[in-house]
Amino acid sequence: MNLAKRKKRRKNNFLFKRGKLQLSGVISLVLVFGLLVVLFVQLVPKISFTNSTPATNLNTQNHQKFIKTIAPYAQTMHTKYGVLPSITIAQAILESDWGTSQLSRDYNNCFGIKGTIYQTTKEMKTQEFVNGKWITVTARFRVYNSWKDSVKDHTLLFVNGTNWNKNQYQSVRTATDYKTAAKALYTAGYATDPGYPAKLINLIQTYDLEKYDPQ
Repeated sequence: MNLAKRKKRRKNNFLFKRGKLQLSGVISLVLVFGLLVVLFVQLVPKISFTNSTPATNLNTQNHQKFIKTIAPYAQTMHTKYGVLPSITIAQAILESDWGTSQLSRDYNNCFGIKGTIYQTTKEMKTQEFVNGKWITVTARFRVYNSWKDSVKDHTLLFVNGTNWNKNQYQSVRTATDYKTAAKALYTAGYATDPGYPAKLINLIQTYDLEKYDPQ
């Protein structure tokens, strides 16, 4: 008799009544579970660890380190050749994705400068904006011994122009402010992206790169 009573009591709870599953009990259980999930999702992002550094802070630190590495040499190149440091730095950021691109990381090419000599170039895929749309093409890019060699070659491209037009980038060199220089770069054909000037200007303004230009 005692065992029978125990079994009968087990069947009577908020889920079962007289051995039958209760819909109201199931609904209550689902609601409670859902509430716990919502609370968990809200609380997890707030959990922090004293030994960890937020990704945003790491990015900011890396970005500032990249700028401070490039800036002095960009200013040296300006003194010699007249290219605004803010433009050099912004292009290095944009073209190399803060020095993380494969072209920059493995071959010290910070500006996506192409070449034709097999021994001093590397063939890679890249995106070009052609006839109103982005396409993937294969091109040869110059390989450098150091990032400084890349910066200098980038500057000399503006000084010497191309094989077919020695004055192709003259308007970039003679620009006295970064907005004019950024627009001149696109007009001169440095990049195919119609948004290229706006991207450079945004980087310069966001990271206050104008402070590296002569005042």
